This record gives sequence, structure tokens and C-alpha cells, in this order.
Amino acid sequence: MNNLSFLIWFALYALAMITLGWYVSRNQKNGDDFLLGGRSLPMILTLGSTVGTMVGTGSSVGAVGFGYANGWAGMLYGIGGAVGILLVAWLFAPVRKMRFMTMSEEISYYTGGSKIIKNVVALLIFIASIGWLGAHILGGGLYLAWASGIDINVAKVIIALAFVVYVGIGGYSAVVWIDTVQSIVLFLGFILMAVLAVQHVGGWSSIQHAVDPAAQSLFAIDKLGMLPAFSLALVIAVGVLATPSYRQRIYSAKTVSSVRQSFTITGVLYLFFSFLPAIIGMAVWTMDPNLENSGFAFLYGTQVLPHAVAMVILVAGMSANMSSGSSDAIAGVSIILRDLYTLFTGHMPAEDKAIRLSRIFLVLVIALALVFALTSNDIISYITKMISMIMSGLFICSILGRFWIRFNWQGALAALIAGAATSMAVLMNSHWLAFWGNPCFPSVLFSLIGAVVVTLVTPANKMSREQALDMITRERESRPTVKVPLGKNATANRNV
Repeated sequence: MNNLSFLIWFALYALAMITLGWYVSRNQKNGDDFLLGGRSLPMILTLGSTVGTMVGTGSSVGAVGFGYANGWAGMLYGIGGAVGILLVAWLFAPVRKMRFMTMSEEISYYTGGSKIIKNVVALLIFIASIGWLGAHILGGGLYLAWASGIDINVAKVIIALAFVVYVGIGGYSAVVWIDTVQSIVLFLGFILMAVLAVQHVGGWSSIQHAVDPAAQSLFAIDKLGMLPAFSLALVIAVGVLATPSYRQRIYSAKTVSSVRQSFTITGVLYLFFSFLPAIIGMAVWTMDPNLENSGFAFLYGTQVLPHAVAMVILVAGMSANMSSGSSDAIAGVSIILRDLYTLFTGHMPAEDKAIRLSRIFLVLVIALALVFALTSNDIISYITKMISMIMSGLFICSILGRFWIRFNWQGALAALIAGAATSMAVLMNSHWLAFWGNPCFPSVLFSLIGAVVVTLVTPANKMSREQALDMITRERESRPTVKVPLGKNATANRNV
């Protein structure tokens, strides 16, 4: 690989994407425009953006690396992601009608407008967004370190600075356009790389001869074990169902049908796509079973491509990591602007200050994510630990809240505490961790039990969901509220 050539091509590509982002977002006027694209994104942009996020860090660096080490287990990331996005499409697309701005608003709505839950969930989602963004900084850093030969930590810092430029100039409108362009390039590049990698090693028979037979079983269950394999797919599905950036796409979509259609198409495409990381990973193992870091497997595989094609794939793959993380950066900024700012000041920022404040908060979010990224070089381990610790409880809150009217703030708090405590207990016990593969399954199970039991033994919400939605909307729009009795026949709060 010509390091200087890569850096030149990447600089030109990044400049083109930045220019595109500036062009499509030049008419932004307020925070909704910057953070949600004016809530009017059409199906094709929601589709492109969602595909771009899913075919990003986890799929390229993480899943290929996992396929390199564990054969057909590399499919589990794609299967879990496909199941997760299809469930989001059919279970949560209708919340677009509520006009939420953040996931904390949504969970608060499910729990009678609870301010306690809104603030706790805001903090957790903020941490989750930083965690996901950190994973993308880590993935982009691996790309840059491999292609340029610079130190991995220096590469992470460069990627973090690039995020500031990518997102800061254009906001969410720029993110979805850039994601759409890059997802097309990377998706086609994965197909081409899989075909050429298999040809390069002498065909599929060579791979079968080189790879551990246990890794060639269905989903590598003979190597991983049934429960760890299931747990990996589950943790990715739970991550998609509870990740703020996918909710951000629902809130920003033009209609319920457009977001449902885009997520469904993404799920089908991603299910097909799940084969490719495993195939590429096993082909790279056949080329060289002694890579120092399995995260480099995807990058190593680009060597089988013609130079010009390899350059395009590397550049698009690296920038896809960046644009994938852009959605998480936007989600983190939304939480600060909508929830944390309101918590400390008692009101939303003025519209004429929202974009400037968003850019200031963006720098803070990316700086915190960089700290996370500097602590790890293993994408899959990083993601699974973060999801089980933070997002299992959020997943249970969103599922129960969506379909169980009785669900209350006490049950939500129990879900969050039980999920995190169970995950921590599994992570601290090596025997339990080896048995489960990762903490997600027991974390989700105990979170569910805790939520149901506590909800049933505590009082029902005093505020109806209609009243809760009215209160949340008024707070977001900085409109005053008149308090009315919260009895059985009470109507929603009215304007003054």
C-alpha cells in the first residue's frame, strides 16, 4: 500500500464529502434543522443513512475480524443487526407521529411523563452515544493506522478531529447525504472483495482446507457454543433496538411509512450482507493466520483488489466509519441540547442560538468519545460490553413501554438498575462470562423480571399518556402549561 497515495485520495474524498454536506445543509435555520434535518427526510435518504451506519465499523472491522478468528460466526453480527432493524421498523416506526426529539422523551412518555426517568435515561443515552461514537473512532483509527503506517492512538485523534469537521459543518442533513453516497460504495465493495478474496486463495476448497472445521459449522456453533453464538446475535439486535441513532432516524423521517419502508429494506439487505464479512474473514485467515490484530483482517483483505479499487474501498470504508459515527454524535448533541441543557437551565435554548450551541456541544461529545476509544483496540469486545452494561435496560424500557400501558417509572428504574448490575456481575466472573459468551442474555432477562415485578407492586402512573405527550411537547417548544387535575377523566393540559 502506498501510504502517501492513500492519504492524498482520502483528503480529496473527504473534501468532496464536506462540500456535499455544506451544499445540502446551507439553509439551516434552527436546532431542528441541524439535529433532525427538519423532520422531513425522504425514504431514500433514511435508507441510505441506515445502510451506511450498519455497514460501518462493526461490519467491516468487527465482523470481518470475528469471521477471521471464528469462521461463520462472522455472520452473527449481520443476523443480529438485520433482526434488530426489522423489529425497529415494525415495533417503533409509529412513534414518529409523537414528534419526539430524543429517546429520553420517548421513555418518559411511556412512564407517565416522569422527569426522573427522563433525566436518568438522558444520561444513559448520552453515555451510549459516546460509546458508539468511540467505537467508530476506534474503527476509523484502525483503518488510518493500517493504511498510513502512523501510530494507532495518533490515528484515533485524527479521526476524532475529522468528526468535528464532518458533522460540525452540515449537521444531520449532511450526515444522511454523506452516509447514502458512502453506503453504496462500501456495499458494492464488500461484494467485490469477497469474490476476489476467494479467488485469490485458490477457491472455496482452499478455505475449507485452511480454516478450523469447527469454525465452518453453522454460525461456528461447534467452536463458540450454542449459547455464546446466540448471545452475540442477541447483543447486536438489542443494540440496534436501543441505540439512539436509529431512533434519531425515526424522529427525523418524513412519515411513519417512509421510515418503516427504509428500515425493512435495510434489514433484508443486511441479512444478505451477513455472509460477506464471514467469507472475507475466512479468506484472509487462509492468506495469513497470524495477523497481530484480527481487526486488521478487512484491511488486509484489500490487498487482493486492484490498486485503484482497493484505494476506493479503503477510503470509503474509513469514511463510512466516520459517517456512521456522525449519527451517534448528533444523538449525543441532541441529548445535551434537549435534556441536559433543560435540566440545568429549566428551558430550551433560543432558536437563534441552537446551531451555535450544537457545534460547541459536538466538540465536547467527540472529545469524550475519543477518551473511550483510546482505551480499546477490540471492536466486538468494546461493543458487546457497552451494550450489555447500558442498553439492556433501555431495550426493556422501550419494549414494555411501547406495549404495556401499566408500565411506570419505578419499573423503568428497576429495569435499568437490574440490567447494569447483572451485566457487571457477569463481566466480573470469568466462569459466567465463558458460559454466556457476553452478559447480554442474563442482563436482558433480569432487567425484564425486575421491571415487571416492580411495576406490578408499585402505583400506576397518575398522568395519562396523552397528558405526558402534551407536557413533553410544551417543554420542548418552551410553551407554558396550566396544571389540571390528574384524575381518571382529566383532559390534557391546555394552552394559557
